[in-house]
Parts: sequence; C-alpha cells; structure tokens
Amino acid sequence: MATSKKSAERLIKKYPNRRLYDTQTSTYITLADVKQLVMESEDFRVVDAKSGEDLTRSILLQIILEEETGGAPMFSGPMLSQIIRFYGHAMQGMMGTYLEKNIQAFIDIQNKLAENSKDLYPGSPALNADVWSQFMNMQGPMMQGMMSSYIEQSKNLFMQMQEQMQSQTQNMFGTFPFNHQNDKKSS
Repeated sequence: MATSKKSAERLIKKYPNRRLYDTQTSTYITLADVKQLVMESEDFRVVDAKSGEDLTRSILLQIILEEETGGAPMFSGPMLSQIIRFYGHAMQGMMGTYLEKNIQAFIDIQNKLAENSKDLYPGSPALNADVWSQFMNMQGPMMQGMMSSYIEQSKNLFMQMQEQMQSQTQNMFGTFPFNHQNDKKSS
C-alpha cells in the first residue's frame, strides 16, 4: 500500500490567496503539512494554480526559513553570508553540487550508524531520535573528531577541485597574447 502511495508525484497547487491545495486529498493544506510530506519522503510538486509555474523550491525555502526562525537554527550567520557570496560567482553551480554531495554523504553516515545500532540492541528497531540524541551526547568528542576529519577531507577535495579548474583555465587561455602580470607592472 505504501508503494502505490509513493509511485505518483503528488501535485499541490498554490492559489493567489497563498493557500495550498493538495490535489491528492482534495483539501487545503499548510506549510506544516508540506513539511510532513518532506519528512515522510513523499514525492510532490507545488505549482502556481494560475500559471503552472513550479514553486516547489520556493515553498521548501519558506519551510527552511520557518525552521531557522522557529528554534535552534542549523545555519549560522557567517555560513549564510558565505552561501550568498557564491551567487553569481563562477563556482555557484559547483557549490550546489558540492553541498548536495556532502549532505548525501552525511545521510549515508547516519544511515550506516542506524544500521549498526540494530546490532547493539538485537530484535529492536533502529534507535529513535531521543536515544540517538543520548548516544550522540555520549559520543560527542569521538563524533566531533570524525566530523572534523570529514570536513577537512571535504575542504581538501574542494580546494583540489578549485586548483584543477584554475589549471584548466590557465591551460585553455595560456596561449592568448595577454599577461596580467605585465599589465600590473606598467600601471
């Protein structure tokens, strides 16, 4: 039954009065309901009821904004500033992919830990959020070390990608008859 539920993408229409209409249930829903769809890994798409424009990303960003202002934020001010600085930058496209891959790697680590936790308590389902929280508090220093190592590796990978792009750019444009170092000396 759950398989058929996930097989089709759920369509949510946003009307000019800013209300969201779930075409699957034929009811109006709230952002909290959309968040619940996300939490349940439900496939959905939000479209403008009039124009048909895809509004899914803006609705998801709106949910993130509410989460960030409603409790303990996930993103610091400096981190958000850094993200904003990448817009319009040559690395913008690469940064999105980089962040997506890093989040997926973090999810994979979390899933592996959840899978391994089944061995700690045979016969019981994966640990719930409260138990995970306790476990993570006890394992704080070890997890911080593991995450620091992961972040350092991720940083090194990003730096290598950036150096590789610079090298490729120099190789590509190196044959052109301009040299910025000579331009700076003559100024």
